[in-house]
Amino acid sequence: MPKALVIGGSLGGLLAANLLRSIGWDAEVFERVGDDLAVRGAGIGTHEELLDVMRRIGIEVDASIGIHPESRTCYGLDGKVQHRAPRPRILSSWGRLYRSLKDAFPAAAYHFDQSLVDFEDHGASVTARFADGTTAEGDLLIGADGIRSTVRTQILPEAQPQYAGYIAWRGMVPEADLPPDLHREVFAHNMVCYPDGEAMTAYAVPGPNNDVRPGHRAYNFVWYHPTTAQDLAALCTDASGRCHGMAIAPGLIRHEAIAHMLATARQALAPQCVKVLELTAQPFFQAIFDLETPRMYRGRAVLLGDAAFVARPHVGMGVTKAALDADCLTDALQSLGSIEAALERYHLRQHLFGTRVIARARYVGAHLGARATKPPESWTPQERHQDPLFMIRESGARLRDIPELIELVRQHSRPSSTQPAQG
Repeated sequence: MPKALVIGGSLGGLLAANLLRSIGWDAEVFERVGDDLAVRGAGIGTHEELLDVMRRIGIEVDASIGIHPESRTCYGLDGKVQHRAPRPRILSSWGRLYRSLKDAFPAAAYHFDQSLVDFEDHGASVTARFADGTTAEGDLLIGADGIRSTVRTQILPEAQPQYAGYIAWRGMVPEADLPPDLHREVFAHNMVCYPDGEAMTAYAVPGPNNDVRPGHRAYNFVWYHPTTAQDLAALCTDASGRCHGMAIAPGLIRHEAIAHMLATARQALAPQCVKVLELTAQPFFQAIFDLETPRMYRGRAVLLGDAAFVARPHVGMGVTKAALDADCLTDALQSLGSIEAALERYHLRQHLFGTRVIARARYVGAHLGARATKPPESWTPQERHQDPLFMIRESGARLRDIPELIELVRQHSRPSSTQPAQG
């Protein structure tokens, strides 16, 4: 039985490991964090293609997978509705998907607190070495270890994340904490606000323990805000004066930074959006990056998900791309006689898909990145202005509505009669 060593126990790693086991491979997952990840993450959008992959694993996709908003509703700075459009996608939470994938995987094959140091490629096999001194051997090593991938650093050190010039403030408000009038107005809708140079989206997601009962859900927000590299470094500096690079744990964010964020929001966003931010107990932020890798594999080491490509979140494609990577890799390994041939097919198909996802995400987020990285006189028309109708149509669009992406998915997909559940 061939064996895969999956580095990274988040969604991408679990998708790959579960799929490989479904075709008769042995797969073990090695996660650097020492505890369960289910409480981490925030809201995410789903795509029908992601749900199809979960079904292939054997996970039941029902109404509990997420929530289906009645509309996408755009508010102006005066608090009035500017536009309202259908919102066809199901919106879920990172924890909801993680729990389903983790429960489907054998607990004995999932190893916490295993930080990869390096690996040795022997040609027909690979040996991984971990920080605690242990090793593991397999036929294939899968780097599903995210944007700061140790696997990618070893095989493709030239591929580095590039800061896009803005951050995303994020957080969740328990449904029960929303004032009744605000709840009636926004909870059933995907609320968005698109003033020049800003972009915010907020929507309902499953609550603690993946609860989708009325009154037990949560309202998730993401606010994209232009931020210079210098200001990002200041945001990532804790109260003791230590700078944590380009990311910082939520609990270490200085109170002054959160107060400044709220003050900025009151000037930049619709009052409904501001109220959601003010109700958030622990807002946090993430810097937005672009990452493109020149290859999807080298030798017996292969990259998957965010270890290979990281696209700006406007396309809502992060988890779906990881699922399609895992699906394509599994199909190639199942249908071809050699691992080497399978990896080459995987590279040809998913590298093109990743490149197109990156290009689309840059296109949708161009007006945000330019604000902190380029002088105004050099802005293109697309960078200078944003049309709310453009953002409503293009941000988080369904794969089936993106011709340059869906043609690649349909070219290699298997027939399916299933339809996504409606939340």
